[in-house]
Amino acid sequence: MNESERLSLVEKLHQKGITDKAVLQALNNVERHLFVPTAMQHHAYSDVALPIGYGQTISQPYTVAFMTQSLELNPEDKVLEIGTGSGYQAAILYSMGMKVYSIERQFDIYLRTQKLFDKMEIRAIIRYGDGTIGWEEYSPFNGIIVTAGSPKIPPSLKKQLAVGGRLVIPVGDKNSQSLKIIKKIDENEFEESEIPQFTFVPLIGREGWNQK
Repeated sequence: MNESERLSLVEKLHQKGITDKAVLQALNNVERHLFVPTAMQHHAYSDVALPIGYGQTISQPYTVAFMTQSLELNPEDKVLEIGTGSGYQAAILYSMGMKVYSIERQFDIYLRTQKLFDKMEIRAIIRYGDGTIGWEEYSPFNGIIVTAGSPKIPPSLKKQLAVGGRLVIPVGDKNSQSLKIIKKIDENEFEESEIPQFTFVPLIGREGWNQK
């Protein structure tokens, strides 16, 4: 897994419209193959989502880059990720200098990723639990990124967003979502934009899809 593959991927993402230099640098710095199962590592630098077990995926690099760019964060900003998964998105944010908090609802994935973070010295704070209700203890957050599709925008996440902060979340049915970018203007006012045609695994939890 050499550096030229990462550089090639970063160049492709730049051509697809990722212009934030900090995002591109993080994608070049973070070795994606460390976050995918061994059997999938030869696809690690292709711009595709990959399975990580338990019905979960590691998102397509373009999606990771686009969502991260949409947060418009600065170093030292506090960001909450809903859906830790294999840890790649959190590693990108950590590489950019953010204070990263992340919640994972699949216990085995949570344990696996915690071990990986310890090994890689990624000091993100992660926990096992229902991400749809956020993490009030550490709120407000400058950015909240949701890496699973929700039927609606969880009210708890909007509440835990700092004024001026952004929430990036896929909203729709279980097959297709639009990516919503919500900026908090003040405590009761939000500005919203939307980009269609994204596909994520379902967001399970009290303020997402109920587990069946």
